[in-house]
Amino acid sequence: MPEAGHRTELTRRRMLQGAGVALTAAVGTAVIGLAGPGGTPAAAAGPGGGDTFDELYKGRRIQGRPASGGGHHHGSDYTVLIDGEELHVMRNADGTWISVVNHYQPHQTPRALARAAVVELQGAALVPIA
Repeated sequence: MPEAGHRTELTRRRMLQGAGVALTAAVGTAVIGLAGPGGTPAAAAGPGGGDTFDELYKGRRIQGRPASGGGHHHGSDYTVLIDGEELHVMRNADGTWISVVNHYQPHQTPRALARAAVVELQGAALVPIA
């Protein structure tokens, strides 16, 4: 049996202290990650690559711009279109972007996301989300 001074059981106080330390470390890491070297904002903090784009990529017209209201943005502040159809995009907490076409493959910018969606669609039409 362990001595009275060396108790190994987990008490509520110890558990809360450990959770507090873990939370503090996690928050500190997140803040450091958002502020790049020298306290400047990290590159992923903004949409990246310019606020708007309009180009032909592999025969498809891709467009991106800050959202102006309406549509199926579901909280996203950015609109991406492929051949005039809206690609539902979402921004992750780390500043990367995902879409319904490539949900498990984050991209640094909406333009990179739109290009990846075109590749993934392999010529298929983008079907709007109802």
